[in-house]
Amino acid sequence: MQATTVSCPALCAETDARVDDLTLVEAPRHGDVTGFDELVRRYDRKLLRIAQTVTHNTEDAEEAVQEAFLKAYQKLNQFQGNAKFSTWLVRITLNESFMKLRKQHGIPKQSIDSDAHADSGKLPLDVADWAPSPEALYGASELRKILIHCLQRLTPTLKIVFVLRDIEEHSISKTSEILNLTETAVKTRLFRARLRLREELSTYFRKSD
Repeated sequence: MQATTVSCPALCAETDARVDDLTLVEAPRHGDVTGFDELVRRYDRKLLRIAQTVTHNTEDAEEAVQEAFLKAYQKLNQFQGNAKFSTWLVRITLNESFMKLRKQHGIPKQSIDSDAHADSGKLPLDVADWAPSPEALYGASELRKILIHCLQRLTPTLKIVFVLRDIEEHSISKTSEILNLTETAVKTRLFRARLRLREELSTYFRKSD
């Protein structure tokens, strides 16, 4: 974000000590944008990873993140601190990413709250112990492209739960907070995402034999 920076020696000096997000959020409210500049630096890469996971397009992901930061800056007065600033910021980024995805493919309106009707019912058994695990595949450079290809075949609502929980390593509680879902809904979507990824990966490895 391009902005005229107001000097703030005290805040800048504290940045190296990892000033908490709420302190940085308060700075622009008092006319000093250096705090928000630090928030951009702090979360830019993380948000870009998440946006790319949704859009599968670098340009769209970059635009989604830029627009998310702009909206967050414009709506700072609406941030009440009831949730972590990072949670609020990720949620804005996800919605901006879904907007890009709709424009990209001309698909019906979809948001991170979509597909809620499929989350009801009995909570399924965990499927975290199947091999090869998607987390392990994602960490292996030679297999990274395989997982990315398989992730593209998931619906956005399943994909983003998997990314937040198994790749970004947020807890179930934090993931449910970001997505504004119950923990049961998150666990259900995660189960479905892992199951479909297992099916996709199994198909891939059978073809590769």
